[in-house]
Amino acid sequence: MSGSSLRSFEYLESLPGTVFNRLYQQPSTALAIFRRMLTHLAKTFVMAMLYIGHPLSVADLESWVRPDSRRERDQAINLLERLHILRVTADPGKPRAYTITNPFLGSLRLALTGGGNHNSFGVPCNTPDKNPINVAELDEYARRQWEGVLSYMVGSAGASLVDEGVRLSDGVKKLLKDGGLVKQRFSKAEITQEGFAFILQEVNAQVWTVLIYYLDAAEEMNMDSVDVLSFLFMLGSLELGQDYSKATLTPTQLQMLDDLSDFGIVYQHATTSSRFYPTRLATTLTSDSGALRSASAGFDNALRSPDGKGFIVIETNYRVYAYTTSQLQIAILQLFTRLSTRYPNMVAGKITRESIRHAVAMGITSEQIISFLTTHAHPQMRKNNPILPATVVDQIRLWQIEGERMKATPGFLFKDFLTAADYEACSKYAEEIGVSVWKNENRRMFFVTRYEQVAAYLKNRPKKIVGS
Repeated sequence: MSGSSLRSFEYLESLPGTVFNRLYQQPSTALAIFRRMLTHLAKTFVMAMLYIGHPLSVADLESWVRPDSRRERDQAINLLERLHILRVTADPGKPRAYTITNPFLGSLRLALTGGGNHNSFGVPCNTPDKNPINVAELDEYARRQWEGVLSYMVGSAGASLVDEGVRLSDGVKKLLKDGGLVKQRFSKAEITQEGFAFILQEVNAQVWTVLIYYLDAAEEMNMDSVDVLSFLFMLGSLELGQDYSKATLTPTQLQMLDDLSDFGIVYQHATTSSRFYPTRLATTLTSDSGALRSASAGFDNALRSPDGKGFIVIETNYRVYAYTTSQLQIAILQLFTRLSTRYPNMVAGKITRESIRHAVAMGITSEQIISFLTTHAHPQMRKNNPILPATVVDQIRLWQIEGERMKATPGFLFKDFLTAADYEACSKYAEEIGVSVWKNENRRMFFVTRYEQVAAYLKNRPKKIVGS
């Protein structure tokens, strides 16, 4: 199961059975879950039982699988039961049997054979668009909008990188913040550890991650979460390049169109338009196809050079050379690299102790940095074994450990006590009031986070003690 499938499956698994009953009333939802969530063996079970018309005994189903594949069989059955697709019937006097639940059974049959007036797969417009938009334009729109989201996350750590013409709504920024992908630091947003992990995902997994956050926020926005989820599965079944009518959409789904447009998942000429176009980000929600195919139109490929290969070169002296002109790529590098020089087709810089500690302070781990550099290493680097210089990898890890091992605590040092009794009395008092951090009895000194009460104690003692 891919990362995006796993993310959506974990969300579905948390839903109660009554929600599945509503979801499976839509043929598009039943088909999407069948295509996206089930293993090959689970699909085989469903298709074999779809038209038999009666429960299948447990013994018969188990006989379909070889004894040495019992583990795979049990996993498939467990998956179907967790998704409320398969259930066990136990009638008196009859052996235990499996049956496909309704309405999943009827909806999947309808999705495969067609017919009905459910409008579950969208309603194509029956009038031509006065301003038609082609697939290439939809891909460019999706790329621009999605990179605008990523640029906001990455650019929040440095210069603003939101593409010209891309304006993220306050709702998008709030969703990213509530999802923990960015955090508020003083007066600006800053990427988090979860946000950097999000950046490293493939596009389809990124989209599903954001949509799960959107589903979590549906109740707060007075939206029906089942209606929201059904509409997302419907979008995954639509045809790229086809325009669809808004006439059959619910109020919740109409509101969703405006929100999803900000992410580049759907396109509409205007909010008042009577039609909308799904982009590739939408039509690949329930498939394993790439969310953005062309090298210039996807973030996965945007993190590589135009020929689809890696672009980063690292030397043993920690120098970094990145053959790129993309502001997004440069901004990601700038999260953990001190860039010093920029050429027409390349930027150069150095990985330093300060740059790594700055990244660690934002929650980015050394392993994430190493993974990013390895994934996007230049072809020349890939001829080496290991790909990255061992000295660089080890030092990045050590710099993170150094930051975790050492913690700076602002405070005040008291020393030069005249007698041991005076030192012990003051040190004990600091411990009692909870301000003592460190002490050294042999050298008669201790360190506190606040000095006011200790200073007052010294002042009120009968014998004056010199403290500094």
